Amino acid sequence: MSRHVLFLFMDGVGLGTDDPAVNPLAAARMPQLRKLLGGQPLVASAAGFHGERASVLRLDAQMGVEGTPQSATGQAALLTGKNVSQLIGGHYGPKPNPEIAAILEQGNLFSQVVARGGKAALLNAYPPQYFANIESGRRLYSSIPLAADAAGLSLKTAEDLVSGQAFSADFTGAGWASQPNFPPAPIYNERQAGQQLALTAGQYQLAWFDYWASDYAGHKQAMQQAVEMMEGFDGVLGGLLSAWDTSGDLIILTSDHGNMEDMSVRGHTRNPVPGLLIGPGEARRQAADRLTDLTDLAPFLLDFLFGPDRGGA
Repeated sequence: MSRHVLFLFMDGVGLGTDDPAVNPLAAARMPQLRKLLGGQPLVASAAGFHGERASVLRLDAQMGVEGTPQSATGQAALLTGKNVSQLIGGHYGPKPNPEIAAILEQGNLFSQVVARGGKAALLNAYPPQYFANIESGRRLYSSIPLAADAAGLSLKTAEDLVSGQAFSADFTGAGWASQPNFPPAPIYNERQAGQQLALTAGQYQLAWFDYWASDYAGHKQAMQQAVEMMEGFDGVLGGLLSAWDTSGDLIILTSDHGNMEDMSVRGHTRNPVPGLLIGPGEARRQAADRLTDLTDLAPFLLDFLFGPDRGGA
């Protein structure tokens, strides 16, 4: 029986203190997430929790390399299972340099899923101007779309958004629709967006969504915006869980580095990041034994999808 993984990448979110004055994840009303976690928020004290449907692990984003974790190397470590910061001699970001790009192009989670006969997709929809800017060189790929492109996957377009095969940055389409130069798109309520996400992600062995807005809110120290974003995400999560088979398939939420969880500072933190797993108990028990830092996720997910001893990313 085919298994499925939905990888919810939440950019710039570490495990912070249970202090609503500085941590939006402590301040936000998130009943769906708290229900999964026995009533507690997704903060540092939740690490080690194992419930009926979900577990929370503490993942090291520094990976033994001095300095503050950065986006390009952190995302590349998640995607390849390699300590990219160590390989290039330090943390680097936000966009990959040629060394990081070469590592991603040599093989990554998307390409490994495809090579093993599975289907993979990056579910973010990109507007026409994004593709124009990439083509002209005015914009560079971040690690995640670069990995998808290196795997031969087509990035999703406005047409995919209209057909329900891709999602806007806020899941619902409201933010996309508010942009004056963006093509028309459907607008969902949060629960509908989550249900559609489950339906679309279930078509792939690996479906990845890049929730980059969390990092932006952290850099701006925009506490109220971050709280509202997290509350909206919780509504999407409720719809997702209502339509996702958590008895056989896996949802993982994690990040590349800390940032938004501590609004008292401007910029990245050295906090560990969450490894929130929602799905089969046996897989979560194995994850607790195997996942300690960002490099452990890619090989674990390949084993979950295809069985062990099939090689790494």
